[in-house]
Amino acid sequence: MAGEEPDSENSEGKKKLERWLNKGMKIQMTDGRTLIGVFLCTDRDRNVILGSCEEYLRSPDSGKKEDPRILGLAMIPGYHIVSIHVDEDRAPGQSVM
Repeated sequence: MAGEEPDSENSEGKKKLERWLNKGMKIQMTDGRTLIGVFLCTDRDRNVILGSCEEYLRSPDSGKKEDPRILGLAMIPGYHIVSIHVDEDRAPGQSVM
C-alpha cells in the first residue's frame, strides 16, 4: 500500500540513526574544519550533537600533524555540514577514529 511506504522508509532512516548512536563520527564543515567525536543525536534540521569532540583546522587525513582543539560537547548546524563519515565498526569504549 502507498500508505505503508513512508512509514517503512521513515523507520529505515530511524534504524540507521539508532545504529549510529555512540559511534565515532567525522564531520567536514563548509569552512574547512573537521570535527571528530561521538554521535549523540540529531534533529529534523540536520543539526548534529557530538560528544568528546575534537576540532581540526586541516583534515586529520592530511600529511601534516596538527594538535586538535578539544571542544567536548558540540552542536554542528546542519547547513554547515559538507560530509559525514561514521565509523560503524568501532566498539563502545574504543577511541574515536
